[in-house]
Amino acid sequence: MSVELPGCHRYLNRIAPPPLVPVQLDPARPPVWCKLEFLNPSGSTKDRIARFILEKAWRQGRVRCGDRVAEASSGSTSIALALACAQMGLKFLAVMPEGVSNERVLIIRAYGGDVAFTPAALGIRGAIAEVERMGAEGRVFLPRQFANMDNAEAHRLGTAREVLDQIPGGRVDAVVSGVGTGGTLVGLFEGLRENGCRVVPVLARPINLTTAPEAECCSFSARIPGVADAISEIFQAERLPGLVTVEVRDVDALATTRELIRLGFPVGPSSGLNYCAAAEVLRKRNDPGTQVVTVFPDRMERYFTTELFKPFV
Repeated sequence: MSVELPGCHRYLNRIAPPPLVPVQLDPARPPVWCKLEFLNPSGSTKDRIARFILEKAWRQGRVRCGDRVAEASSGSTSIALALACAQMGLKFLAVMPEGVSNERVLIIRAYGGDVAFTPAALGIRGAIAEVERMGAEGRVFLPRQFANMDNAEAHRLGTAREVLDQIPGGRVDAVVSGVGTGGTLVGLFEGLRENGCRVVPVLARPINLTTAPEAECCSFSARIPGVADAISEIFQAERLPGLVTVEVRDVDALATTRELIRLGFPVGPSSGLNYCAAAEVLRKRNDPGTQVVTVFPDRMERYFTTELFKPFV
């Protein structure tokens, strides 16, 4: 299925909702219900926000064929936007801190996007500042993933409803996610709660920072790209009443990611982080009927030259 875009020769492909599957690494514990977001077209859950934001801007006349879109992103959002822009006849520029894995840069360029780098020492905030400068100076559309509430809205209207349709009994007791922009956790929580779930929001937070030279500059855990501290304007405590934080050692998140890969889930480090935190929620509740949902946000291919794959070299 596809959506035609009037006045443009491109279109957006549609796919069926990614599956929600029970994953049980510890046979003594209930399974974690995992949304396989890495099956989205560009390989991550960020397809949802890229399409939602760009399609809305298109309908409102804020973008048209040939316009330029620019975003600050360490990887997955830029890849998703590059794909969506390729399909919509838009130009795309990713502004990324120096030090991200080259796989992500190559994927963006393969979709026809451009990449600009900001100093690693400034982290993702430096990339955000550069994009805002560009927006103030000329005609460029800014999705603003860290501040745009349409990010969370995409998950409230889409991901949450899919989960409710897919999980047995339509009941979710807790929803778990690491936070970069915060859109996934906020949107899932709001969508599940407004549909009757007495759901607990759980922040998966990696700990044990590393000073290894291969560490990325844009995460508060150097080993878990895509999770960032105190950047999101979407992730606010008042939007998540009852919020629980589960800390996960980043080495454990990586080990779990490798275990998931060996089981046939081609995922990146944030999936291991999310699974570890969800498993800890199940351990603390100690109730076999508890249903905990998390997401596997992206695919492993964009991490081949990172620490995740060192044991396989």
